[in-house]
Amino acid sequence: MPSVAILVFPGVQALDVTGPLDVFAEANRILPPERQYRLDVLGTERGLIPCSNGLPIAAHRHYSEVDEHYDLLLVAGGPALPQQTRDESVCNWLRHAARRSGRHGSICNGAFLLGHAGLLDGRTVTTHWNDAAALADMFPQARVDADRIFLQDEQLVTSAGVTAGIDLSLFLLSADCGPEVSLHVARRLVVFTQRQGGQSQFSPYLTPYVEESSPVAIALQYVLEHLTESLTVESLAAVVSMSPRNFARVFARDAKTTPAEFIESARLDAARALLETTSEPLKTVAWRCGFRTPDQMRQVFVKRLGITALQYRANFAAFGKTARP
Repeated sequence: MPSVAILVFPGVQALDVTGPLDVFAEANRILPPERQYRLDVLGTERGLIPCSNGLPIAAHRHYSEVDEHYDLLLVAGGPALPQQTRDESVCNWLRHAARRSGRHGSICNGAFLLGHAGLLDGRTVTTHWNDAAALADMFPQARVDADRIFLQDEQLVTSAGVTAGIDLSLFLLSADCGPEVSLHVARRLVVFTQRQGGQSQFSPYLTPYVEESSPVAIALQYVLEHLTESLTVESLAAVVSMSPRNFARVFARDAKTTPAEFIESARLDAARALLETTSEPLKTVAWRCGFRTPDQMRQVFVKRLGITALQYRANFAAFGKTARP
């Protein structure tokens, strides 16, 4: 009988715990008794443990009472985890428990606990996109890939934010029991067995902040209002009465990106909004956002988000809309 344990702590994200548990519990409904998962929730504290949403959960055991092998040991995440100080006792236990386990890993920013235990050194890992930079800064010996839904590096598995724990668990379930079981569970939970693309598609639309009256701010606004035009460094420099060379330098300094990169990002974001909220054909969306052709728009989506415009629409189109190619 395979065993799965999830380590929880005060302030844990509830879905980081319940999502993976539901995947394996649902699998148990169709697996024969000898192949069913034994599920343990281990607490860093005794008694009821409050989640970040206020829900109290009761762990099966305190982590210090556990001295056994698990086939999979996961550490859940929580909103305040990156700021929490290192707990030496938890880290020591986690380090030894990971060595005894078949696989170990984290959900969301539970990777910080793994890092404190020295389990990320020399590994390629992921976490919630909003915590990726902090994870890389705090644990420079780890290679942080901020745009992956989940990653496996030998026996270490890590996942992105919150619901990505379900993606990771379905992947591990497929490896253990086959794709048919994983697909059955995904259907029962009404989720994807393997989501297309990376975390970039879920990140907010990012616009650099600059002083409102500055030439760069004027150029930014001009781009947003004239996406269908042929936008170049020369044309934008003319809008703010600067030389192209000086404009490009000032723009990169203040906007933290190049004019070409910002124009592409602005067109991408506009296309995302139209794909989410309208059923306009891809050709119309591309034209309205300043892309020369639907193929150019597709290439930008693949480069920036890891999925095509059509796949993005399939993932995020508003209910009731009929998507047209």
